[in-house]
Amino acid sequence: MTESTLVPTGHHIVWDWNGTLLADNHAVVAAVNAVCSAFGAEHVDLSRWRSVFGRPLWRAYEKVLGREIAQRDWARIDRVYHDAYRELLHTCDLAADAPEVLRGWFNAGRSQSLLSMFFHEELVPLVEGFGLSSVFSRVDGLRDPEVGGSKAGHLVAHLDSLGVAPSETVVVGDVADDASAAEWAGAGCVLVTTGVMSRTALEETGHPVVDSLGEVVERLAGARVL
Repeated sequence: MTESTLVPTGHHIVWDWNGTLLADNHAVVAAVNAVCSAFGAEHVDLSRWRSVFGRPLWRAYEKVLGREIAQRDWARIDRVYHDAYRELLHTCDLAADAPEVLRGWFNAGRSQSLLSMFFHEELVPLVEGFGLSSVFSRVDGLRDPEVGGSKAGHLVAHLDSLGVAPSETVVVGDVADDASAAEWAGAGCVLVTTGVMSRTALEETGHPVVDSLGEVVERLAGARVL
């Protein structure tokens, strides 16, 4: 199967947030390094984190920490990571082409929504702060701090709330879990290389991989008659 046959033709876009619309790689790496410091491990750079990142996330941490992770370790990792990430969140901006792409899609009368695994109560004010609330038909983050893992179930619930058919939907994200969630729900997917997963790992999903948000909408526009 060629890549051209894999370009989805949906009408509704479900955008991911971290690493896709929000350029937060520096904050992510700093937060990972806070974990490394807490466990006495060497710091990593973005290239190293991309080389190990995947689901389940604890396996990535085992690789950079050089040790097995127990349940008590995971609770500490989660706390240290998010505390460090929040300290730098104010330094994170939107991806360079995000405002133009999002408003362009909205102004053309097309629908889009936002689904993130970042905490809902923190996500909503962030989106509002960037002046983007009006371009999304729905914004959903993680509402239960004890529930993480795959995005698949969250995507199904998100689309059900919108009343949008998966067959008319394209998920845009920066990690393989976005592709897995789209497949589970029966939606299309385009992946961007702007986040914390290597291009090689993204391409292994079999879904189209592009380098910018602008390329996403160009592909969608070229895949169907507008």
